[in-house]
Amino acid sequence: MLYPWQNADWRRLNGERARQPGAWLFTGAAGIGKLEFAEHLAQSLLCEDPQPEHQPCGRCQACRWFASGTHPDFRRLSPLTDEDEEGKEAKTSRKLPQIKIEAVREVIDFAHLTAHRAGQRVILVEPAESLNLSAANALLKILEEPPETVLFLLVAHAPQRLLPTIRSRCRQFALRRPARAEALAWLESRGVANAELELAHNGGVPLFDHDPELTRLRNQFVKALGQPGFAGMLQLAELVDKQKLSLLLPLDWLQKWLLDLAGLRLSGTIRYYPDQERALSALGARCDLPLLMQCQQAVTALAPFAQHTLNTRLQLEAVLMDYLRIFTGRKAG
Repeated sequence: MLYPWQNADWRRLNGERARQPGAWLFTGAAGIGKLEFAEHLAQSLLCEDPQPEHQPCGRCQACRWFASGTHPDFRRLSPLTDEDEEGKEAKTSRKLPQIKIEAVREVIDFAHLTAHRAGQRVILVEPAESLNLSAANALLKILEEPPETVLFLLVAHAPQRLLPTIRSRCRQFALRRPARAEALAWLESRGVANAELELAHNGGVPLFDHDPELTRLRNQFVKALGQPGFAGMLQLAELVDKQKLSLLLPLDWLQKWLLDLAGLRLSGTIRYYPDQERALSALGARCDLPLLMQCQQAVTALAPFAQHTLNTRLQLEAVLMDYLRIFTGRKAG
């Protein structure tokens, strides 16, 4: 499927079909629909009855296979999850951090097979930056000389983390971020409560998991950040631990709070928590800016490991003590 804000990008891509590369690299902010765009392109290439503007028909055998995830000429390469393998719900799954070389070897073998439908074969890699070094080097070899009827679609939130040689073998295609009005209209059409605030909390991008329970927890978390105290920070870490949340979520909430604190101090702007302007202003007036930057660096350094099997409570307690120090000027406790 295409989102409303992707129609212009789709027309732009169609203008390049006559000189289609062996690999596309789709880039842009997380939460704007890069994966859905790449999937739509894959389906359109495999469709046996394409419609005007290269839209997939949705009715042919190829489209039905694609919709059910069983098209014999399509492969998806992404980090596996234990829960996916056991058939559990994706919402509770924890992704492994990397695409490994064994998975790349499997799609390379697939790429050298004859197409089932005597047409094109498509390999989707997402997120491409999750390839470990061995996997990236293995993929690079086939990108250097891809089989004539195989197209690679790479989706990357952070293309700078890809090997430069992989980037150079792909034609990069940057997808645009929807305008605020477009994003807000889409959220409202989906019945998202407090759409304007939710859009701000998610950095102005409209595609996010809108879970009322997580929203309630986030609001509770943020309220505690606005009233920093030693006991309150420990209780906050305990709350997150009891809810069995991935460490990634509270780190994201905290990181955005720190960015708003810094933005308020340095330029008088608030991006993520406009509803917390009073609390942010009160804290901004008494925070130590160098310590704020140090805390931000600590959160950023921890974030890549948030999906690992770390002790969530201990890790969060440590970073919240760093946060508390911003206002005490010394180590808490």
